[in-house]
Amino acid sequence: MVNQLSWKVGGQQGEGIESTGEVFSIALNRLGYYLYGYRHFSSRIKGGHTNNKIRVSTTGVHTITHDLDILVAFDQETIDVNFHELKNGGIVIADAKFKPTIPDNSNVTLYPVPFTEIATELGTSLMKNMVAIGATSAVINIDPAHYQEVVQATYGRKGEQVVLKNMEAIKKGAQYMKEELGYDRTDLYLEKADGKRRMFMIGNDAIALGAIAAGSRFMAAYPITPASEIMEYLIKKLPELGGTVIQTEDEIAACTMAIGANYAGARAFTASAGPGLSLMMESIGLSGMTETPLVIVDTQRGGPSTGLPTKQEQSDIMAMIYGNHGEIPKIVLAPSTVQEAFYDTIEAFNLAEEYQCPVILLSDLQLSLGKQTVEPLEYEKIEIRRGKLLSEELPELENKGYFKRYEVTEDGISPRVLPGMKNGIHHVTGVEHDETGKPSESAQNRQTQMDKRMRKLKHIQFQHAVHQNVKHGDSDLLIIGIISTRGAIEEAMQSLEQDGLKVNHAHIRLLHPFPTKELLPLVEKAKKVVVVEQNATGQLANILKMNVGYQDKIHSVLKYDGNPFLPHEIYTKCKELF
Repeated sequence: MVNQLSWKVGGQQGEGIESTGEVFSIALNRLGYYLYGYRHFSSRIKGGHTNNKIRVSTTGVHTITHDLDILVAFDQETIDVNFHELKNGGIVIADAKFKPTIPDNSNVTLYPVPFTEIATELGTSLMKNMVAIGATSAVINIDPAHYQEVVQATYGRKGEQVVLKNMEAIKKGAQYMKEELGYDRTDLYLEKADGKRRMFMIGNDAIALGAIAAGSRFMAAYPITPASEIMEYLIKKLPELGGTVIQTEDEIAACTMAIGANYAGARAFTASAGPGLSLMMESIGLSGMTETPLVIVDTQRGGPSTGLPTKQEQSDIMAMIYGNHGEIPKIVLAPSTVQEAFYDTIEAFNLAEEYQCPVILLSDLQLSLGKQTVEPLEYEKIEIRRGKLLSEELPELENKGYFKRYEVTEDGISPRVLPGMKNGIHHVTGVEHDETGKPSESAQNRQTQMDKRMRKLKHIQFQHAVHQNVKHGDSDLLIIGIISTRGAIEEAMQSLEQDGLKVNHAHIRLLHPFPTKELLPLVEKAKKVVVVEQNATGQLANILKMNVGYQDKIHSVLKYDGNPFLPHEIYTKCKELF
């Protein structure tokens, strides 16, 4: 028996690969197993190889692995593309229809199973994915009855007969596979899980749920991979809460609409990916100049231009800090897990209103679309902070003057009013202005207002600026990462420790303003520093050098082929330094 294994299903896009992985993983999640899943898919609607790799364990897992125990194949291409990942003793379960083959002299067992034939006999070949799930269940010793609840939820709207047929397909697949095995093969039997119910969700769902919990009731967005699920989730949920989602004509409209809604007092936001953020840059400057709160989610993907829309990358780091023209105060948060994505989204709305500036929540495709087990969220910890938003009646203005919306203050944050508030009238403009908002080109006023806005950065507080996994005072190696690389780094760190190295790990959650105070002591006490990131130019490493120094210590481990980091890749690169 095993306490964890890795399973992958593959075939042509549009062939039900995603639903196969969903039914399989949700059922196991409800049995209490921990899971981490990642989908490889093409940037087209139908056709092209796609696969879904899911890691299953009786203990927490936070990344995918390089190896594979079970490969479920709907075509020969799936075997050809993914066979190299299979462990010695691994299993290929393939549709007998395409006459599958595997390389000679490999220590892998091929089981041709008539997925299509069994499904067709039951009524439709579309159910071949359920036959495949049944075959898998026989190998890992999961009772087909455990899929009943998930199949009911997935296909119940199509009628009870459809549910019965799909369950029969699972049972037929399990029965056929048991007969093929011919004996109780226990080497891939999964140990029983604890049976506890936990959430199982992608990062985009956590971000959307976090926006709801933060009190946001308006989202403006334009569909783009890999951000679209945020909008799709809220399209279903926000109307039930009195809110709305507007699909705009482009990302420029989405951003300006979110600014307008925030100006009116709503907690509003938008979400996009790199190409959309490029279009929003001028509007982000408007938010900074008018000191209007704004939350933007950037789900990074492969660039530049259209680039790799469905692949993993972290190449927007510099752009999110320095991309807009001119200089404005800006906050960039970077959650590294689905749970952090939920809590950091809430904090993004709080910080946007407290500091009256744009806040960017930086995700990446692996975090946004990778599905993982999530411990129950602690809703009682949620707090809503609206900063210097005035709610009490304002005093009469002298000589019919204007309210000092941009009043110069010690912390750079001015009192904020909502439109229509008595005695709160003021100008709002994207050009430089004085304390009442009236346009002004005075050199002294320009410097005063610029200094006022930029002073906000000195006062920004974020309790979780750096996630620290620090075991040693003086370390041989400090590994620094951002967003979804955390799980792979943590596993690589364990292997490096087993080799006798003293390793610390820091994962950055507040990218801007940079958490120099938290990182500097760790860098000083490390013999070598490795920055793990998914871009070609070492953007995070360069920011670290700018803010912390110690250039001679800092080394980059980079990956930009569109695939997530695997633990052994980080381990190997780190070992090369010693």
